[in-house]
Amino acid sequence: MNISKIKEELQQLLPAGAVKSHEELKSYVFTQMGGQADILAAPAAYDEIQTIVTYARENGIPLTVLGNGSNVIIRDGGIRGIVLQTSEINDMGMRDNLLYAQCGAKIIDVSRYALEQKLTGLEFACGIPGTVGGALYMNAGAYGGEVKDVLHSALAINKEGQLVTMSGEECQWGYRKSIFASGDFLVLEARFALQPGDPAAIKASMDELTFMRESKQPLEYPSCGSVFKRPPGHYAGQLIQESGLQGTRIGGAEVSRKHAGFIVNADHATASDYIGLIHHVRATVKDKFGVELETEVEIIGEE
Repeated sequence: MNISKIKEELQQLLPAGAVKSHEELKSYVFTQMGGQADILAAPAAYDEIQTIVTYARENGIPLTVLGNGSNVIIRDGGIRGIVLQTSEINDMGMRDNLLYAQCGAKIIDVSRYALEQKLTGLEFACGIPGTVGGALYMNAGAYGGEVKDVLHSALAINKEGQLVTMSGEECQWGYRKSIFASGDFLVLEARFALQPGDPAAIKASMDELTFMRESKQPLEYPSCGSVFKRPPGHYAGQLIQESGLQGTRIGGAEVSRKHAGFIVNADHATASDYIGLIHHVRATVKDKFGVELETEVEIIGEE
């Protein structure tokens, strides 16, 4: 793969400064680790995303979408091809009585905007650190609420670079998954159907959920958030805690002493440290309780 050629051609198609090569990705993810991207493209408009998707397809170049990197581990070998980073596409507003938010907007910011508009329904998202695109990708949820409960429709782009509008019912929701996880569609925009509410009550709910998050989660360390999905009939954190794994380390990665469902970058961890500890935790819980933990975090890139 001729990285210089790809960079040069994309620079001719996109605004100045939107394309970088051999970019270190650790500064783009919450875990603060991972290798380089061959090409990092940061579009600022939907048509620029279409340009990148079409270019990658026509030239047979792998394309990886990265939001703000809150629920992802990038392996130490980095990512081949093009990484499309969405953080510059982050507008939100009201249109046709729906709250719309672009793919790179942080879902926390969207929940705060809903409060400003005196709308209820997104309080559960006030502590979720991902982007709107990521939230739809994994049907993000917390404290009894999920994206599927409030999504009216989504604007997406398919593999051919065409725009597609999907209703909420067409998104094939599951537990921490949706149609967008198939890789066939890339979220551009979400439209949320929210209800008028009492701003004081909305804020009180958000304040309570924020306090619960800050008091229970190890936010003082870099991490990818909750590592494992909730297994049926159990809680992952409880199983890990009862397995005596809190404080267990591999390299600089550590099972959080504050919340066993988190693995933190305690001391310059590598992705290999992190992934090795995930495997150790899964094996230990399986041996002790017979429960197979499934990762919620996305692990991408090369060894």
